[in-house]
Amino acid sequence: MHPLAPRRKTPSANCRDCQVRPHSHHNCPCIPAGRWCHGFHAATTDLTRIESWWGQQPGFGVGVACGGAGLVVIDVDAHEALPPQRERLLPGIPIPPSVSLKGLRHGFHSLALLAALRGQPDPCEDTTTLRVRTPSGGMHIWYTAEPGQAWQCSAGSSPSRALAWQVDVRAHGGYIIAPGTTTDAGTYTAVGPARLPAPLPSWLALELARTGHLPAPPAQRNGSPVPHRARAAVLAAGGGRAAAGRTLATVLAAVSACATVPEGAAFSDKLNRAAYTAGGLVSAGHLSASDAESALLAAALHARPTQERRALQIIRSGMSAGRQRPLMPGALS
Repeated sequence: MHPLAPRRKTPSANCRDCQVRPHSHHNCPCIPAGRWCHGFHAATTDLTRIESWWGQQPGFGVGVACGGAGLVVIDVDAHEALPPQRERLLPGIPIPPSVSLKGLRHGFHSLALLAALRGQPDPCEDTTTLRVRTPSGGMHIWYTAEPGQAWQCSAGSSPSRALAWQVDVRAHGGYIIAPGTTTDAGTYTAVGPARLPAPLPSWLALELARTGHLPAPPAQRNGSPVPHRARAAVLAAGGGRAAAGRTLATVLAAVSACATVPEGAAFSDKLNRAAYTAGGLVSAGHLSASDAESALLAAALHARPTQERRALQIIRSGMSAGRQRPLMPGALS
């Protein structure tokens, strides 16, 4: 945790030296010295330091560094406005004209639409996890990430990375305001019975992977990229069923590896094989069709970011064929 300026939702100001000589938090002496400079970069779980900070300024609000705490928080805005163009409402998901958007006015509506299209419950109604009502009428939905998983932040209005219109993501590299903190606008108040964050639902993990909330993949020793999106999709789709996850991982890794070969990588064949395998796993009851399609699409877009329409055609055709033959985990053929 780290201090927020009294009655504000921004971090407390840096010390005078850091204000006069602006610099990065890297190698700044203030943080190891126990000062709260540089916002969430100074966040700590050291009780002695926390008591010292709030002892000096009891009016501080409480911020939580999401990355350090292993959190993914879905930040839903409630600012009524006309929705954007259909392609920006749910990035990457075509919304045909036959779907009426009448009455859609804010983030609660767009997140509910995303959940409905995926056949999943609305996260705003998730009573199993900590939900916090914001003074502006929005909601923070707190979840825990898988250990070691560094999801990236985003803003719902961003043209480059977004989960849904008016839905922000607070994760690695960001912070969230703790319930009980009061600003001039009001108090952040927990709602519902849960007071702890639940694990991030698998379908939301897949949506985050699909919409670019994973870090850029680092290079392996042989120079080829690590298929982070594919691994995240497998982790979410497996749902604890390790054998099914490993089976899916084998074919998804081959698809993701096509990212290093612009042409001649047999991308279509590899994606079709992966879709066929996923279809068999779906038919055998090892994962849901929506999870499978999202995992396949995440891997496909990692390899060929501009070919979503073509990828979806291959995925749906391959899964349809694969569902005719239920597949036991590990029984690739």
